[in-house]
Amino acid sequence: MTPHLARRTADIQPFHVMELLRRARELEAQGRDIIHMEVGEPDFATPQPMIDAATRFLAGGDVHYTAALGLPQLREAIARFYHERFGADVAPERIIVTPGASGALMLALAATTDPGDEWLLPDPGYPSNRHLVRSFEGVPRALPVGAATRYQPTPDQVADAWTARTRGLIVASPSNPTGTLLDQAELAALRATVIARQGTLIVDEIYQGLTYGVEASTVLKSMDDVFVVNSFSKYFGMTGWRLGWLVAPQAYVREIEKLAQHFFISPSTPAQHAALAAFAPATIEILEARRNEFALRRDTLLPALRELGFVVAAEPQGAFYIYADIARLADDSEALAHRLIEEAGVAATPGLDFGDNQPRRHLRIAYTNRCERLLEAAERIARMRG
Repeated sequence: MTPHLARRTADIQPFHVMELLRRARELEAQGRDIIHMEVGEPDFATPQPMIDAATRFLAGGDVHYTAALGLPQLREAIARFYHERFGADVAPERIIVTPGASGALMLALAATTDPGDEWLLPDPGYPSNRHLVRSFEGVPRALPVGAATRYQPTPDQVADAWTARTRGLIVASPSNPTGTLLDQAELAALRATVIARQGTLIVDEIYQGLTYGVEASTVLKSMDDVFVVNSFSKYFGMTGWRLGWLVAPQAYVREIEKLAQHFFISPSTPAQHAALAAFAPATIEILEARRNEFALRRDTLLPALRELGFVVAAEPQGAFYIYADIARLADDSEALAHRLIEEAGVAATPGLDFGDNQPRRHLRIAYTNRCERLLEAAERIARMRG
């Protein structure tokens, strides 16, 4: 039987990092030791206060749907977190709890995108963004960015790329794969450029909280007419719980609620009850200690990579990735990634996942492993090079 596939599926590319992860698991099943630096997942366990909160809830057995927008008390807790941590006043009514940050971006795009609408996205950038745009019949348009602008778009670049079909701009701070940030002035300038053209700005703050040498912030501190996507996965260490949130301008909330009702019914109820403990002082103490550990890992891995010949022209200030130029080591990052996993037992992600802007010249290397393993990975690479 020949399947009848929707035409859009032809434009959805595989996630190369998952292919590498599958190969890593195969090698591990054969007894090989693989140092994982490919997947964007913290290696820490979910903090115990959140596990305890979920356990208490589950013990009661009352596990049913919540409202489509999420538990009211969790929406209020997120709003308090914005106020206490960042000095941003965000009404709980604007916060939609979602099945992961992907669910949040889906809702934002579904509520704003008509067929043929163009969205501007930095390249390199997180791959799912462009594929979700396509899934809602939009058209992703790449903005090539480089180290000179810390892999972030500029207002002039956005203005030059804007057409009559452009719907909006998606940016990330901290970004994946580069770990670079946009400060408040840069975000304000991008917003002004977009709003002047009656467009929409979506800001990905999924790695908010994971910043090094600079205080974490939010675009919501000074703007309330943008969409913000966030997650409990990265800073809060809840990847497998699949919980995120969207902050939407008030005028969009009712329409987004209808979409959420049909897309998801509601977010995971146990995950939401676990997340109620995410903002407790005991949990934040654990998370801040982990942030300090990530900073140490970054400061350990950066010089080791440079000594091997990797070029890191824009140092990461957030997330847990280093986007490295491999031109001194190889001609093709995909071939290098496969050689690393097969010969050195080191898994890293080729630039192919992140767009069309010199992807074969770059690797994304995640420092989601303890320092001794990162140094061991560097030693293995050095031995592989001979």
